[in-house]
Amino acid sequence: MVRRIAKGGPASPRAERVSTEKTTNVSRYGSPSSPDRGGKRDIRPLAALLPYLVKYRGRVVLAFFALLGASATTLLLPVAIRRMIDFGFGADDPSLVDNYFSVLIAVAAALATFSALRYYLVTSLGERIVADLRADVFAHLVRLSPAYFDSAKSGEMVSRLTADATQVKSAVGASASIAMRNLMMFAGASAMMVVTSPRLSLFVLGAIPVIVLPLIAFGRSVRRRSRHAQDTLAGASAYASESLGAIRTLQAFTNERFAGRRFAGAVEEAFGAALKAIRARALLTAFAMFVIASSVVTVLWVGASDVFNGRISAGELGQFLLYSIFAAGALGELSQVWGEISLAAGAAERLSELLRIEPEIAAPRDPKPLPKRVAGEVRFDQVGFSYRQAGELPVLHGVDLAVAPGETVAVVGPSGAGKSTLFHLLMRFYDPSTGAIRIDGLDLRDCDPEEVRRQIALVPQDTTVFGASIAENIAFGRPDATREEIEAAAAAASADLFIKAMPQGYDTPVGERGVTLSGGQRQRVAIARAILKDAPVLLLDEATSALDAESETLVQGALERLMQGRTTLVIAHRLATVLKSDRIIVMDGGRIVESGRHEELVADGGLYAKLAKLQFESGAQAFSSARERLPLPE
Repeated sequence: MVRRIAKGGPASPRAERVSTEKTTNVSRYGSPSSPDRGGKRDIRPLAALLPYLVKYRGRVVLAFFALLGASATTLLLPVAIRRMIDFGFGADDPSLVDNYFSVLIAVAAALATFSALRYYLVTSLGERIVADLRADVFAHLVRLSPAYFDSAKSGEMVSRLTADATQVKSAVGASASIAMRNLMMFAGASAMMVVTSPRLSLFVLGAIPVIVLPLIAFGRSVRRRSRHAQDTLAGASAYASESLGAIRTLQAFTNERFAGRRFAGAVEEAFGAALKAIRARALLTAFAMFVIASSVVTVLWVGASDVFNGRISAGELGQFLLYSIFAAGALGELSQVWGEISLAAGAAERLSELLRIEPEIAAPRDPKPLPKRVAGEVRFDQVGFSYRQAGELPVLHGVDLAVAPGETVAVVGPSGAGKSTLFHLLMRFYDPSTGAIRIDGLDLRDCDPEEVRRQIALVPQDTTVFGASIAENIAFGRPDATREEIEAAAAAASADLFIKAMPQGYDTPVGERGVTLSGGQRQRVAIARAILKDAPVLLLDEATSALDAESETLVQGALERLMQGRTTLVIAHRLATVLKSDRIIVMDGGRIVESGRHEELVADGGLYAKLAKLQFESGAQAFSSARERLPLPE
């Protein structure tokens, strides 16, 4: 019996609440490519690394003691040199000089040991932390809702995982250690300067505010400019990734020069932004070194006068001068390291932004459990939906659809009618704006999305094949499957013949995005995945669209066997593929406008009848035209 479906429908209070929650979630998103740049610019984003440091606190403590030992042994050198000048050179026994030199060699050996230990511990710690950080960011990204990736660029995400993480590694593995060492050196050298000569210390320590204040101001400027450079480079990386992923389309339209100019322009903009950051760091370094060198020269001048007047000995002047050089050198190196830490702070901020993004589709606090294998009853109750990126224009309007366990329902209609959106909502890639979707009577919003998706096998129209072997691609449907199960799934999908003909059989790599496979071969790999997953609900989105007539016949038989005992929803533009469905629903403008079997819908004379007439008549005409062009047999 053919049913004409009424349009529209009221929204439930629960649906209104869900819609409000969705809007709230959207406000939390932000855009990674356009973050909030307001607020104070400092190195506080690096605090996000503290949980990773705590995780390896034993290694951190060892590195700190190695750093302390290296600094302490360095600070012993001026004392030994002073005693050698004041006592060794003035004594009649030259063996004292030998003893002092022996002490200096021992100090140098200790310094080398502590420095090597510090380098190993700190560098390996940086590598370990960044490896964990990259893993956490990627694990977080793959759990974000598809709505996030509707606007985000995958190339920019890759840039953050690589370039930004490397910048953080340089800070944790080198710059932070150098900064701490120089802070220790400066504190220790300053204290020893005061002990050696309080009068001369005033000349050196008085220059500190003149150095430190511009250091902080310039550091903020460097971080701001570095952040802009990183954002610009990420945009260029995103464009490069997108272009290389569509290289055949790019070359087919002869747009190589256009793409090259656009990427070169983006890289040039990133270079300009980086150059401004480098210029700011160079000016900071020049200023700091001038003030430091001037203070040392002043100390040497005043100290020479004090030696002549007998206020201090030559050894004490030498000791003080070395400590002042240590302190000045530490401040000078801090001026450079501070810029690198500022760069790392910008990178850490960008990575932290990713980790702060909350999935719009997430499991509730107390999800309702689904059975290990659901019966497969699917119901859409007054479902309405709109994509945020489409300007909130409604895509579905009050859709009501009930599918019994084991029933096969075909969904047909013109492009843009909302057919694929039904699948997106059933997979819980999005939540409906109004209404509810249920499996076995359970509202999907009350369930864990992962549990829902385990009950569903999808064969999409645009098949994704990864740059791995054919066996690994099929096993994507069930990673723990045995080799025998993988081969059985391929045979059921009529894929084993072309697989066995390949050089390495199932172990043949297929290239990035399966570039070495034809469209029909990729489609059969996707069908093999669905067969291997063995889920009770099956979604076929133009599953045979990329197959030739011979392959379609083989795969159609495999799909019919697969569909037995499963709830199946089929999207098809080619109506010949849905004739055996238990029921056909016709969508138009986001609504279900007709429902029934093929013969009933054709007899009704509605939209389905018009689509069928266009397809079958055009197919008959094409067949007749082909026969006319064929040579007649003699």
